[in-house]
Amino acid sequence: MKKFILLVILIVTAAIVKAQKIDSIYFHLYTDSLKKGTYNYINVDGKLSNGTWKPLTVKDIQFSSSACEFSGNELIIPADFSKEKVTVKAVLKSNPAVWKETTIWIKKLPDPELPSNKNESMQDSPKRKNRRN
Repeated sequence: MKKFILLVILIVTAAIVKAQKIDSIYFHLYTDSLKKGTYNYINVDGKLSNGTWKPLTVKDIQFSSSACEFSGNELIIPADFSKEKVTVKAVLKSNPAVWKETTIWIKKLPDPELPSNKNESMQDSPKRKNRRN
C-alpha cells in the first residue's frame, strides 16, 4: 500500500512539474523607449504550458544586449550613449531553444521639468469653469 501511495505522489508531482513548463517568453516593456543615464527595467514574462504567466528574472533568463550592460533585469544606458537603439536578447536558461529578441529605441527628448511645489503646478494648469446650474 505504501508503494502505491508513493507511486501516486510521484505521478502527481511529475504532472505538476510538467504543467509548470515555460513554453514561450515575451517582452512586456513598461515604456516604448529607454532613458540614458538610468537603469531601465526589462520585463520578460514566461507563458506556462497551462496558459498562465510567470514573471522571469535573471534566475530564469540570460540577458544580452547589442551595446550596453545588464545588472539583473536592468539594462544600464550610459548618459553619453550615442546610438539610437539597442537590441536586447533574452534566452531561457532551462531551455536555450526558447528565446526572444527585440529592438528598443533610446529616448531623445529630455523629461519635462516637474514643478517644485503644488502652487506652481496649479498656476500653470488651465482653469476650469464652474459648470453648476
